Amino acid sequence: MSNYLIGKAELLTYPIKAPTRDNPGKAHPYTLSEVRGWLIPELREANENFSALTQHEAPNDVAVLKLTLHPAYIAKSYFPRALLGQTGLVAVGSKTVRIKPRKRSSARMPETVDTTQLLIAGRRSNLRALPAFAEQLREGTQEALDFAEIEEISPMTEADRIKPLTGGGRVFEVGLHLLPGQSSRNALGDFLVHARECGFVVNEHYLFEAGALVFVAVEGSEDNLSALARYSLARVVREMPKLRGVRPAMRGAAVAVPFYLPPAEVLSLEPKVAVLDGGLPENHVLHPFVRKYFESDPSAQNVPGYTEHGLGVTSALLFGPIAPGAKAEKPYALVDHHRVLDAESDQEDPYELYRTLGHVETVLLSRQYQFINLSLGPDLPFEDTDIHAWTAVIDNLLSDGETLLAVAAGNNGERDATAGLNRIQVPADGVNTLAVGAADSASSDWNRASYSAVGPGRVPGRRKPDLVAFGGSGNEYFHHAAPGAVPALAANLGTSFAAPLALRSAVGIRAALGSDIYPLTARALLLHACEFNENHDKDHVGWGRVTTNLQDLIACDDHSARIIYQGKLAPGKFLRAPLPLPEQALTGSVNVKATFCFASPTDPQDASAYTKAGLIVAFRPHEGKRKDGAKHPQTFSLFPSSEWRDEAELRADLGKWETVLHGEHTFRGSSLLRPIFDIHYNARDAGAPTSHAESIPYALIVTVSAPKFENIHQAILDAHEVLQVIEPKVRITIPGS
Repeated sequence: MSNYLIGKAELLTYPIKAPTRDNPGKAHPYTLSEVRGWLIPELREANENFSALTQHEAPNDVAVLKLTLHPAYIAKSYFPRALLGQTGLVAVGSKTVRIKPRKRSSARMPETVDTTQLLIAGRRSNLRALPAFAEQLREGTQEALDFAEIEEISPMTEADRIKPLTGGGRVFEVGLHLLPGQSSRNALGDFLVHARECGFVVNEHYLFEAGALVFVAVEGSEDNLSALARYSLARVVREMPKLRGVRPAMRGAAVAVPFYLPPAEVLSLEPKVAVLDGGLPENHVLHPFVRKYFESDPSAQNVPGYTEHGLGVTSALLFGPIAPGAKAEKPYALVDHHRVLDAESDQEDPYELYRTLGHVETVLLSRQYQFINLSLGPDLPFEDTDIHAWTAVIDNLLSDGETLLAVAAGNNGERDATAGLNRIQVPADGVNTLAVGAADSASSDWNRASYSAVGPGRVPGRRKPDLVAFGGSGNEYFHHAAPGAVPALAANLGTSFAAPLALRSAVGIRAALGSDIYPLTARALLLHACEFNENHDKDHVGWGRVTTNLQDLIACDDHSARIIYQGKLAPGKFLRAPLPLPEQALTGSVNVKATFCFASPTDPQDASAYTKAGLIVAFRPHEGKRKDGAKHPQTFSLFPSSEWRDEAELRADLGKWETVLHGEHTFRGSSLLRPIFDIHYNARDAGAPTSHAESIPYALIVTVSAPKFENIHQAILDAHEVLQVIEPKVRITIPGS
């Protein structure tokens, strides 16, 4: 008998008051008089730069200042709200920069460290008044304390905005800051005037708004790019990237071996699944398993290379890798295929990237699907300091947690590592996406495929790719259905096939267990059950290789129990989640493994504070172990980040702003007594504290393994009547059984 997932654990949770914490006080590295000594001259120099801007370069007389904080002040509670409010300035964005501060706040702080650089906008008259304002600040006021947090001040210039160019292009993308209350159309109107003066044409048809940024395509000479980038509210100017090559790496040639299709039925009709790709050829054998076929632009023609890719990706999602001469595995669900690439995308059209993003956005906005695969995107490694339009738009549409989007990490893993060209490609850097890299083998002896893009991701979003799946290699190809009216195989490799294989496991969970499992919970289960060992580099394989055996994802052996909590978290509140254990005392060693996943709203303009939600989780393993006078049991650092680390350490590690937390530890049975998780949802907006955040969806998976306890699964159910086994809604046949 299988021990299936134990659900409804969220019914055990209850709110608690915020635990009190000792506050020893902040060690401030600088005095007000010290920072005046270098910041006031820097302000005067910045104002000289701003005075040279023309009326069109500084729309509405607004310029942008770079305000770099000392690393001791990157927590949201130190946001300089009072200083900005008193000076008529507003923060329009932020980025993470690495600096060597003039003075370290503690001996533990490294000489060079990441910190936050705020981008501050204001009228030039207000900026000119700043030096005098700083001179008259009174010690001890909040404005003075804010000012003393600053490490450096400098103007934002065209050099900050222009990304490295390869040369020869005439189409560029520009990200523009939106001022508070400003519409994208008003912002674009001001920019149009400046762009025309610089000899550029703005293509208003391709415009994407995300957070407080608006992205637009422009066309003109590279020689005039520096003049264009003097526009004060421009955030980023880069060459328009090309789409990744989606034609199969091996050209998808059929091999001289057939395969056999399974019966024309699927495990469940409940999951709604889509592939966004290059279409399907006229002749193929997947018709019984493709529910609907859509063309985003019906007037455009197919491209054979794109349709081969689309067929391979769809085959991988339906069947997984197919063994030559064998019968393909039974699909878990029917699949809709949306052709988002076509002949228009193939015509060296410099706007193909934005056109394709528009197609992707339309499908996501329809809210039709719980599971979507995207094995394409810009041929562009993500940037630490700026969020790309693809990532910003897609992350925003996934922030409700109701859709699981698997994204191929990219096949650029063998490019120049020194230049960062081998890092995961946009939009796999999204915090609400499942970024999938490729493993080189389906066997137990696997490693990252050499072509698979690597991490780490940005902060937050450090653990990228999220996981890997078999994607094929030169020694072990990924076989999928080839074009044609009879079943034949094509040999391929690439993260394009790893992504749908990983998503297939998530679809299988939903198909087997039904609507009791949300897409966010399916993602958490995939990460929770990943195969990982110390020989693997976490920056290469994320949390590990996905488990493709459905039984391993939804069931445990007699000595283990896998428990699911899923629900919503209210901002600023503390939730206590008891970990259900048997009434009988546990003996011997007991392993506790936990995975939190949550979906987060994002601030694309704030690369250093991209996620608007974060979790602080304290695990308290033993009710009776308390410090003298303490109201709550002692904590144990189950996760890589701990409530005792300072903000810089949290940001450098898997900190509280990460959307995935995972950890495990083996305890003595006697050290576990009514254990609990205390969960605090920390909210911010544009990097600052906020009282207007919305609830966020979360999933918590905990596996308790006790080798010396027979049938711990049933014992937990007996002890907690509110819990329920999530039984499969369909009959599951285990491959090979």
